[in-house]
Amino acid sequence: MSEHERGGHRTSAREVRTKGIGWLATAVKLVCTVAAIILAAHVVLTVGGANPDNGITEFVGSWAQYLALGFQDLFTPEGERTRVLVNYGIAAIFWVVVGAVASGLLRRLP
Repeated sequence: MSEHERGGHRTSAREVRTKGIGWLATAVKLVCTVAAIILAAHVVLTVGGANPDNGITEFVGSWAQYLALGFQDLFTPEGERTRVLVNYGIAAIFWVVVGAVASGLLRRLP
């Protein structure tokens, strides 16, 4: 078993690998959480009636369109606000679930 020395403390390769996997799992969960927050912000801005020509609204909307991954037209209710609430809300939930599952699976690696 190889060992790394740092500051007089010897760290085994297994400990280094476990720590690296922990960091990766945290990063995956963080990215998925940010995606869900962007989608939720788009829902709030749309349902709240934010000015669609505002720079912030445009920025969030463009990222939300990308992050929706095909969910944006899953259901086609009559109103635009209802459509955004349902479809982008489902996409946000998807990202939260993916983040939790992927992070959990990574942390369980031997």
